[in-house]
Amino acid sequence: MNHEKLSMRLQRVASYIPKGSVLADIGSDHAYLPCYAINNQLCAKAIAGEVVEGPYQSALKQVLETGLQEEIAVRKGNGLDVLEIGEATAVTIAGMGGTLIASILERGKEKLTKVERLILQPNVGSRNVRTWLIENGWELKAEEILEEDGKIYEILLAEAGEPLKPYQNKHETGLQFGPFLQAQRSPVFIKKWMQEKAHLLNVIAQMDASGNTNLEEKRNELLKQIRVIEEVLA
Repeated sequence: MNHEKLSMRLQRVASYIPKGSVLADIGSDHAYLPCYAINNQLCAKAIAGEVVEGPYQSALKQVLETGLQEEIAVRKGNGLDVLEIGEATAVTIAGMGGTLIASILERGKEKLTKVERLILQPNVGSRNVRTWLIENGWELKAEEILEEDGKIYEILLAEAGEPLKPYQNKHETGLQFGPFLQAQRSPVFIKKWMQEKAHLLNVIAQMDASGNTNLEEKRNELLKQIRVIEEVLA
């Protein structure tokens, strides 16, 4: 992967960047995504934010080597701290856990005043991201699930709007499974949740084999989760 050819995961993230936007890529690593976005006219300007020194230096080097220092500002800082209020109109946060993504958004939400679109790609814990979006007035507009190199990823696209609109009468399962993903029921979606069901069954088998009688409440909770998965996949 490089700034000319992204991974499939990041290509799909890039496809949602609004034309002419000012993009903030948080946790930018080598700045491949903003370099790709500028080179393909997906955005007008970009900020590559990175908190770790090594990736920050890699991003600086990448932007200089591609000659994009006029279009891309590389900044070191924690999450949305790298932004001025109202500076960005689109934000991408990819390749992190959902809990971390939600905490980055919460900690820096005053920086989102002019942001028209959030493009979020949690590796795990997408429920935490959906919950934050609802609590902060962001409407989920689209979702995508894909598999690459044996790993399954979700991409969530949100804009300011009616946060409960996509969930209708399926709020609880929508948070867990994704309202759009649940409706689409793609092969990757089914594979993900079949794997999760198998994992939960394995945990129950290990609990039963331990002979620990204090695990009944936990066991029942896992069985409840399995029933929900079976209902969604039915």
